[in-house]
Amino acid sequence: MNDGVNGVALAVFIFFFLAVTVMGFLAARWRKAENEHSLDEWGLGGRSFGTWVTWFLLGGDLYTAYTFVAVPAAIYAAGAAGFFAVPYTILVYPLIFTFLPRLWSVSHKHGYVTTSDFVRGRFGSKGLSLAVAVTGILATMPYIALQLVGIQAVLDVMGVGGGENTNWFIKDLPLLIAFGVLAAYTYSSGLRAPALIAFVKDTLIYLVIAVAIIYIPIKLGGFDEIFADAGEKFTTTGVGGLIPAEAGQWTYATLALGSALALFMYPHSITATLSSKSRDVIRRNTTILPLYSLMLGLLALLGFMAIAAGVKVENGQLAIPQLFENMFPDWFAGVAFAAIGIGALVPAAIMSIAAANLFTRNIYKDFIKPDATPAQETKVSKLVSLLVKVGALVFVLTMDKTVAINFQLLGGIWILQTFPALVGGLFTRWFHRWALLAGWAVGMIYGTVAAYGVASPTQKHFGGSSKEIPGIGEIGYIGLTAFVLNLLVTVVLTFVLKAAKAPEGVDETSPEDYTADAGDPGVQKDLTPVH
Repeated sequence: MNDGVNGVALAVFIFFFLAVTVMGFLAARWRKAENEHSLDEWGLGGRSFGTWVTWFLLGGDLYTAYTFVAVPAAIYAAGAAGFFAVPYTILVYPLIFTFLPRLWSVSHKHGYVTTSDFVRGRFGSKGLSLAVAVTGILATMPYIALQLVGIQAVLDVMGVGGGENTNWFIKDLPLLIAFGVLAAYTYSSGLRAPALIAFVKDTLIYLVIAVAIIYIPIKLGGFDEIFADAGEKFTTTGVGGLIPAEAGQWTYATLALGSALALFMYPHSITATLSSKSRDVIRRNTTILPLYSLMLGLLALLGFMAIAAGVKVENGQLAIPQLFENMFPDWFAGVAFAAIGIGALVPAAIMSIAAANLFTRNIYKDFIKPDATPAQETKVSKLVSLLVKVGALVFVLTMDKTVAINFQLLGGIWILQTFPALVGGLFTRWFHRWALLAGWAVGMIYGTVAAYGVASPTQKHFGGSSKEIPGIGEIGYIGLTAFVLNLLVTVVLTFVLKAAKAPEGVDETSPEDYTADAGDPGVQKDLTPVH
């Protein structure tokens, strides 16, 4: 790694960073609504986005600094085991095609802004709704933290932020700067800011990938050389491999499946979905979003390229930024760094908005101030979006950043426990609300305790997301094990509670709500939530 500052790359990075910051503030004027003081406008962009805006927004939302930094870093360190992210994105799109249109329809019909709104309306349970909201906020903070780690990684490689011996304030100054910029334009423009910036972010990322996948292999002697060098490294060190070791195949499979089930449980995924203007926009997006899976597969190969290029870093998260620094001309390295930085800002903004919406609608309005006006809701949501980012900073400053992928996987363990209530509720009301709450509690407790007990070479607790599966003996993803326990408890208790004739909440939805589309009777562009 260079000891000095790469001035050219830094100048290019700052240019793009400032450009998207200006766009973030100007986004408040884009498609400006008559009444901007409502959660529909600030938190969902007026529910007005069409196919292309939604596609870029979802792409900016789902393909993050985790994609650009943590996935290739996992492959750089452990080989093909890090490729689990590619099959899980392939699995997820057929899955969401079945339930996202239903969620859009019922949410548009009843003015739901969050998944907790739907759960409360479907099962008539504020307790279950609160559990889903708290889980969503908790799971989102480490995911935002991962985005800030991505920004810090590129700044470290460019020589900004100081080394290991620098005092903590200077060392973490890039994170504080990123926090300030992100907080300011998110507060000002709401969801319109990341929606507009996503166009720039995706254009830069596709450009960098197209150049990297052609230019770097040519410089390294072709993919034969790249795979040979990677294979030699894994053979020599005895860590990882070009294919997952037999002992790690259960881990690989359960990580892929569990991550696929969890991805669209995250509040930010749902926020981007509900911002679209029609049910058909969602259906079209589930068919074209797999283009990003192709991009992810190519990005993952950068981990092998870093090995072949002789990149040596103690922190694996710096491997890909360092690869760009070593292989590209300084000016294009700056473009690549900007792609990573902006690729962190866009999802972090959406995530903080989504978490803030959950707090405002399902904690503040449900339990603190039931008579809150739309303007008060919006004000609280803006303030909470700032606090969520502070929580993310705490994750970054207190946890081991060398294994940043664990940030996302830890959030996945938690958010997966909301699957039975959300997806189950979209298709059936058979589950009892108390059984869903009990199942959620069991999954959360088991998942958190199990993850706490996992150590890594650099930390005693929360050092990974895989552990032995009870009753099977294989190592698997903790989140999926917790989900299975959650589901078992939910099903068994539902039988028991129904037999005991325990009271069930009132379902405010009706079957036709789940297939409603824009323009249908009762489906309005702007709808005050029904409670």
